[in-house]
Amino acid sequence: MSELASIPWSLILPVLVLQLILMVVALVDVIRHQRTNGPFIMWIFIILLLGLIGPILYFIFGRKQA
Repeated sequence: MSELASIPWSLILPVLVLQLILMVVALVDVIRHQRTNGPFIMWIFIILLLGLIGPILYFIFGRKQA
């Protein structure tokens, strides 16, 4: 339990919140539009499994341009 006390939460918490917000926004976008570059289900797995990088990859490469 002493290991948890030594973690600098003030530095880690903003990254965790940013990751959660990006994941939710990316999932809502991919489910709402369902038109992606590549398979739809693949982008859901990438968003969920790659943490902070998955949603960023989706917004850069996965969205179809209108």
